[in-house]
Amino acid sequence: MATTTRTTLCFVFVMMSFTILMGRHCSAKIYKVGDSEGWTAKADTYYDWAQRNEFDVGDSLLFEYDRNVNDVTQVSSALAYDSCDSSSPKAVYNTGNDTVTLKEPGYQYFISSNHAQCVAGQKLEVLVVRYDPSRPRKIFPFGKTYKVGDSEEI
Repeated sequence: MATTTRTTLCFVFVMMSFTILMGRHCSAKIYKVGDSEGWTAKADTYYDWAQRNEFDVGDSLLFEYDRNVNDVTQVSSALAYDSCDSSSPKAVYNTGNDTVTLKEPGYQYFISSNHAQCVAGQKLEVLVVRYDPSRPRKIFPFGKTYKVGDSEEI
């Protein structure tokens, strides 16, 4: 009887640990683009916002905006992104509340097809990496500091 109880408790503990670990490492994140302000024309804001976040394959971007003025146009290249060229879109979203799942690694480019809005800063470039459960979401420097070419600690 004691062996059965221990085995059962051990099994429950292992399953709970597995569930906790899987929940931490396999859950995709949803990022609201532009945080509380949403998807609007703001110079350099989206660059700074993207730099503060890390995007894995499977994560999603939530775009909230006024659909009477804007849309979300996904373009295929850095050139189209830089020049606000929406003539050959990869995808267009126009509901005012769009969720875009990041399905492949690499740079993903989003602009407003409203050229004036895009030129004013309503565009987003994100770097998507493959999901790696061993990779921490944020990397903080710690440990010892060394001069390049020297083994002496500073």
